[in-house]
Amino acid sequence: MMPSNPEPMTADDLERFRAYLNVLARSQVGPALRDRLDVSGVVQQTLLEAFRELSVDPRGRTREEAAAWLRAILGHNLADGLRRLSTRKRDVRRESPIGAGLDESSSRLAACLADDEPSPSRKLMRHERMLAVARALDMLPENQRRAVEMHHLQGLTLAEIAEAIGTTRPAVAGLLHRGLKALRANLDED
Repeated sequence: MMPSNPEPMTADDLERFRAYLNVLARSQVGPALRDRLDVSGVVQQTLLEAFRELSVDPRGRTREEAAAWLRAILGHNLADGLRRLSTRKRDVRRESPIGAGLDESSSRLAACLADDEPSPSRKLMRHERMLAVARALDMLPENQRRAVEMHHLQGLTLAEIAEAIGTTRPAVAGLLHRGLKALRANLDED
């Protein structure tokens, strides 16, 4: 017996991925470029392109397939945005693989929510938790959100975060502590 195809995605289904895509995009754009590249604009463009593609090809996708599809579109849009910012001649040695970075950040987020039992219902629950964490991250104050994302999604040390945001390691530890506490509170509300 063949498994039934998933229902076609709608604009509302796509909108549920906005916070997730924002988290991934911010994790790929360094602090020096955030003032020059509108990350939320890149996410908006990603969702617009996905919506246009859905109107042409409305086939159903599982949540995992949809997330991978949206990450690929986001990766292309981020690469295009960063390329437009570059005024120097293209040097392949300077380019970083954005798609690989997006997959790594997504994997780190999923690892935080890992479950030993990969049943379909567990996968669905894990996916829903991942989207909830992304929404909760978006609700944090900017400095706490950045510290949490840099540490838990990018794998940076306290010293690296302190250098990147121009503060001390104890201040970063405080941001992480308050950020995780607020994140838990946001998740409890959700």
